[in-house]
Amino acid sequence: MKHRALWPALLAIGCLSGCVYYNGMYNANRLARSAQRAERDGRTFEANNLWGQVATRAESVVVRHPRSKYVNQAMVLRGVALARLGQCPNAIGPLGRSSLLDQHSDLVEEAALALGRCELEMGDPSAAEAALARAQVSKNPRRQKEARFQRARALRLIGRHEESLESLAGLDGSRVQQERLLALAAAAKPEQTLALADSVLAGNDSTILWDSVLVALGRTDPVSASQLVDRLRDQPKTSPATLARRLYEDGARLADLDSARAHQRLVEATRIGAGTESGQRAELHLVRLALAQVRQPAELVSVESALRRMNRSEGGLASEAKQLHFLVGRVRAESDSIQAGSPEGDLRLFLTAETARDSLGARLLAAGLFRRIAEGWPQSPYAPKALLAGQQLDSTWADTARALLSERYSDSPYLAFVRGEDATAFRQLEDSLRAFAAAEPVRVGPGAGAVPGEKPVRPGGRRRPQEPNDTPGARRRVEP
Repeated sequence: MKHRALWPALLAIGCLSGCVYYNGMYNANRLARSAQRAERDGRTFEANNLWGQVATRAESVVVRHPRSKYVNQAMVLRGVALARLGQCPNAIGPLGRSSLLDQHSDLVEEAALALGRCELEMGDPSAAEAALARAQVSKNPRRQKEARFQRARALRLIGRHEESLESLAGLDGSRVQQERLLALAAAAKPEQTLALADSVLAGNDSTILWDSVLVALGRTDPVSASQLVDRLRDQPKTSPATLARRLYEDGARLADLDSARAHQRLVEATRIGAGTESGQRAELHLVRLALAQVRQPAELVSVESALRRMNRSEGGLASEAKQLHFLVGRVRAESDSIQAGSPEGDLRLFLTAETARDSLGARLLAAGLFRRIAEGWPQSPYAPKALLAGQQLDSTWADTARALLSERYSDSPYLAFVRGEDATAFRQLEDSLRAFAAAEPVRVGPGAGAVPGEKPVRPGGRRRPQEPNDTPGARRRVEP
C-alpha cells in the first residue's frame, strides 16, 4: 500500500522534465501555425513577431533540454523561424538537422522549403535546387506551389532555363509572370518574351520589374530588348530618369550592332535625362563613340569642346569627364608637337599612341600614330613594335605593316619574340620603354585640357634610355 501511494508522486517527478520540454515544443509549434496564418492573411508585422517567439521558444528547448528527444525538432523549427525572419546565415545550420527527422513530416518539408529560399538568398542556386526538389513533391498544395516557384528561380540561375519554364507551368500570379519573363529571356526566346510582355502590359500589372527583364533579354537579344524599351515608353508613371536610364542602357547594348540606332538612343537619353546621371552617362558615351571614329589629331578639337561643356556640369561623372578631357588634350598636344626624327620622339609618340588606344578607345587614331613611328623613325628599334600594334587596330593598314615587318625588320627582337626565339634583347627593349614611361613628365601643350590645380610640366632634356648593344649617346641601327 505504501508503494502504491508513491506511484503518483514518482509519475509526477518523471513527467516534470519531460512534460516541460513537451509543452515547450507544443507552444513553439502552435506559434508557428499562427505565424503561417498571419503570413497568408498578409499580416506581415504580426507574422514576424510570431516567428520571433517561435525562434525563442525553440531555442529554449534546445538550451534547457539538450538530451531531449525533441532537440532536433526544436533546432529545425528554430531554423525555419530564422529563415522566415530573413536571418539565413543563422538558419542554414539548424535547417540541416532536418535529415535526422521523419522525412514525411510537415516540418521536414517546411525546412526544405526554407533551406531552398535561404540558399538562393546566399547565392548558391545549385544547393537551393536540391533542397526545393524535395519540397516540390509535397502533398500540401500551398507548399508544393511555393517550392515549384522557388525551384524555377534556382533552375534559371544555374542555366537550366527549359526546366525552369516547366516548373512554372500551371502557376499564376504577378511574381510568376515576372519569373516566366526572365526565364524566356534567358532561354533566348525573344518572340515569346515580347508576346508575354505585351500580355502583361495590357493587364497594367505595375508590380513587374521591367528593368530586370530588359537586362536578361539584352544579354541574349539586344535588338528585342530595344523593342521592349519602345513598348515601355508609354507605361504610366515612368519617370524621365527611368526612361533616360533605359534609353542609355539600350544605346550601350546596341553600340556594336547598330551604331545609328545606338546613337539615336543616346541622344534621346541626353535630352530626356538632362541633369540626371543617366543623361550624363549617355553624353559621355557619345563622346567615346566619337573618339572611336577619330583618325587625325585635329579631329579631337570637337571632342574637347564637348568634354569642356560636360566639365561645367555637376554630377557624379564630372571627374570622369575632366580626366577624359585632360587625356584628350594631352594626346592632341603631344601628337602635334612631336616632329619626325626628333630625339626621343619615337618613344613619346609610342606612349601617346598607347594612351589613345587604351585610355581614349581611339583605335583608329592610335593606329595612325603607330604608323607615324615607322615613317618618322624607320631606324628606331621600337618601329617593329609600333607596326605590330598598329596592324591590329586598322585592318586597312595590315598588309602594308606585314610587308614592312618582313622586308625591313626581320631581325628585330620583337619579331624574334613572336617567332619564339631568344627573348633577351626583347626584354631589354621592353625594360627601357617601361623606364622611359615611368620617368616621362606630364606634358601639356597649347590648348590641352590640364587637370585643374596641376601645373604644366615642360619637356626636359632627358637622355634616351639605353638600348641593347648601345654605347652611351649612340642609337642602335637596325639594318634592313
